[in-house]
Amino acid sequence: MDDVSLTIAEGEFFAMLGPSGSGKTTCLRLISGFEKPTSGVVRIFGEDMGAVPPNQRQVNTVFQDYALFPHMNVRDNVSYGPMVRGVDRRTRLAEAERLLALVHLDGFGDRKPAQLSGGQRQRVALARALINRPRVLLLDEPLGALDLKLREAMQDELKKLQRELGITFVFVTHDQGEALSMADRVAVFSQGRIAQVGPAAEIYARPANRFVADFVGSSNILPPLMAAAFGAPGAWASLRPEALRIVPAEGARIRGRVTGARYLGAGTRLAVAVSGHSGKEEAEIAVLVPAAQMVPSEGAMVGIDWDTGAVHPMEPA
Repeated sequence: MDDVSLTIAEGEFFAMLGPSGSGKTTCLRLISGFEKPTSGVVRIFGEDMGAVPPNQRQVNTVFQDYALFPHMNVRDNVSYGPMVRGVDRRTRLAEAERLLALVHLDGFGDRKPAQLSGGQRQRVALARALINRPRVLLLDEPLGALDLKLREAMQDELKKLQRELGITFVFVTHDQGEALSMADRVAVFSQGRIAQVGPAAEIYARPANRFVADFVGSSNILPPLMAAAFGAPGAWASLRPEALRIVPAEGARIRGRVTGARYLGAGTRLAVAVSGHSGKEEAEIAVLVPAAQMVPSEGAMVGIDWDTGAVHPMEPA
């Protein structure tokens, strides 16, 4: 980690997004107390955590591999934390049933983890973390092992659960879709540093630099000369494929030749070799054509149009 400074608001759903090795999980471990900072301070609700061990911090962690006890049933897994703290059996089992109902697992208490689906095991892990009543819940890529449909369903459930509970969620992921769809704010990590932090919509629409534009979603990264051709100042710029429109080539501001097409279901992404002032093809850009529109054939000459403000200048690094 290199000079990382973050302030996360109470009750916020905050995502740490970045590729493997970018430092996001290390940052999560610093919050939980499993790692100690070589410099700087970790504060939770204003209290310096320097001398506070992990088990005495007001946080709980949910891991990608769930870490459930295979020999215990679901009810005993969830009630394990209160058992360690000496809570009487009747009270802790009643609280476990309440948490299982909260994560929509009523009636699953007697089952073993091996009898559950991946999504169900993930919800058991959530209930086990929540029964300790943390003020901050840390989630370390908890949906990474799930298939696409189940992952999307769990995204909705996690966001709904966070709103119901009102506690702070800090969510680590390398999946941009997870971060953008769930988080109130996102910190994008790169090589141990924070490349940008802000609301999800701002991160997507106004990336601070080339790394963020390229990592978060799909973007056309325009070098200064090409950006100028699209009406931006002479600086590196980001232009999202969905912000471009295919129009008749005659009279268009930018013309190009379709060199390829990739069907995506909701639309088709075209590769278009655009021409510069000299008339020569200078670069290939991506244009997303919605499913309801006709897709030009490969080799066709097309025009490209865009709305004012779609081209976003940014830092090169």
